[in-house]
Amino acid sequence: MATVSTYLNFDGTCEEAFAFYRTVFGTEFSAPVMRKSAMPAGEGMPPLAPEEAEGVMHVALPILGGHQIMGTDITPSMGHVLKHGNDTSINLECDDLAQLNHLFFALSESAGETFGPMPMPWGQHFATVVDQFGIRWMLVAPLEAAPAAPSA
Repeated sequence: MATVSTYLNFDGTCEEAFAFYRTVFGTEFSAPVMRKSAMPAGEGMPPLAPEEAEGVMHVALPILGGHQIMGTDITPSMGHVLKHGNDTSINLECDDLAQLNHLFFALSESAGETFGPMPMPWGQHFATVVDQFGIRWMLVAPLEAAPAAPSA
């Protein structure tokens, strides 16, 4: 079965971020967190800097609808540079407004930027939040059906 996941890069805060996301979504990691020190250096590759050895090589966490987020810490000693921006968003299609609100307010803890939640002209509730780790989340949920008008 094909799946879709979103991979996130961090500058030394991957473990902290995924511990936070685990509490937000109430799920557990798909496998134990893999450390960079567990990977042998490839031929011709420089050794890891000591401060990078316990960094996260890979972590995966199921969130909603069969989707997983995965993450790693970058490796500056190998020339990696983290660039935050608005080019990556994780879009969460929530079942209802209650679920949207729960996730929005949980992700908003120490957030840098938030918008919504509010009904939008295209027929959904919409919210965005750039969380405390610089990750942009978009959340949508269906508008509740209007109550039926009483018949005369």
